[in-house]
Amino acid sequence: MNRNYPKPIVYVVSDSAGETAESVLKAAAIQFHPNHVEIRRAPYVNGREGVDFVVAEAAKAHGIVVFTLVVPELRDYLIAQARKRKVISIDLLGPIISTLEKAFDQEPRHQPGLIHQLDEDYFKKVEAVEFAVKYDDGRDATGVLLADIVLVGVSRTSKTPLSMYLAHRGLKVANVPLVPELQPPEQLYTVSPQKVIGLVIDPDKLNMIRRERLKSLGLADNALYAQFERIHKELDHARTVMSRVGCKVIDVSNKAVEETAGIILSLIRT
Repeated sequence: MNRNYPKPIVYVVSDSAGETAESVLKAAAIQFHPNHVEIRRAPYVNGREGVDFVVAEAAKAHGIVVFTLVVPELRDYLIAQARKRKVISIDLLGPIISTLEKAFDQEPRHQPGLIHQLDEDYFKKVEAVEFAVKYDDGRDATGVLLADIVLVGVSRTSKTPLSMYLAHRGLKVANVPLVPELQPPEQLYTVSPQKVIGLVIDPDKLNMIRRERLKSLGLADNALYAQFERIHKELDHARTVMSRVGCKVIDVSNKAVEETAGIILSLIRT
């Protein structure tokens, strides 16, 4: 059956961007396709004047007000004004917040825009993880200049796992392997030593880790990579570089990644 109804106008009112309410409205409106709803978004309404304006416009247009207001006083005011002007209003968040308040036995924060703060944290973490991958293992010395933290140390001192762990805390981390045969990037000596962290390890522990690594690759565990003479040479070189940089040094011999990360976080905050 074909019926030509006038296109309804729905005012989306929010004390933040209004994306939540608009998404819910569109999800509901699609059930009436091909009929269309005209959506007029009123974001960042944080006072009675904004409410008065939107409700008045909705009354003139015979429209509907859909809102996501987390401040109770403003929410109640909008409901009262809509009732007064005979405007249909739909509170999307109020009933949910009220139900969760009872379930958690906890007072809600009533703070607008929190979901966008969470989104910002999420994207910051994603950016930090991408940074850690791009500047892992000294692939690009530019990362030393751009990073929040620069980890330096010999192979198998957990530089990459630490970079990823710290990236999930929103920190951009570059790591640089220290090898006697290769000069460290010059950028390492020009950045603030406060953001450079040196990682060292007990030679016996490193020998064990490297032997296991060689075995996992199907190689002989007595290769040069795991020999004590080579390990001591690398660690001496690493300490020389760290001394020149003037950075803090952490012994990771018997520390889990989480423990070392905690120490790093405390060091960069001081």
